[in-house]
Amino acid sequence: DLNECGLKPRPCKHRCMNTYGSYKCYCLNGYMLMPDGTCSNALSCLMANCQYGCDVLKGEVRCRCPSPGLQLGPDGRTCIDIDECATGRVICPQFRHCVNTFGSYMCRCYKGFDLMYIGGKYQCHDIDECSLGLHQCGSFSRCYNIPGSYKCKCKEGYRDNGTNCILIPNIMIEPPDPYHI
Repeated sequence: DLNECGLKPRPCKHRCMNTYGSYKCYCLNGYMLMPDGTCSNALSCLMANCQYGCDVLKGEVRCRCPSPGLQLGPDGRTCIDIDECATGRVICPQFRHCVNTFGSYMCRCYKGFDLMYIGGKYQCHDIDECSLGLHQCGSFSRCYNIPGSYKCKCKEGYRDNGTNCILIPNIMIEPPDPYHI
């Protein structure tokens, strides 16, 4: 039997134990034997099985999340989303509302507004449904644009019956006949 542990270069990085016809490698405490026979720090990100990677600080493995909008979940390995909109920390510009996304958020224009580049910056600008013909006002009504929407008002001589404008009937009421009283 040849003592492979005594050969140069040494077959094992840390500890070697001669066996009959072969040898076995062992690692020092805090290290793990890898498939290729080398020893790797047992406190490695590979062993931690973190969702997005980790850091090894002062001999301790800590999983990390790639965005400030994510936090470590109860298992200490996966990242869960922080709803920035629900926390109230986000203030969106005028005519925008907060929409949560995974790991972040966005400020989206209210319904009835379009994002436009005006005066060197992006702003939510009111859509004029009346001038663009994007309204449901009938032919006997007028469309009036309001911020984010529109209103329909009946033309003179018409009134709304709940769904559209109808003609107000001209009812003539005859004055009482003074001779028949």
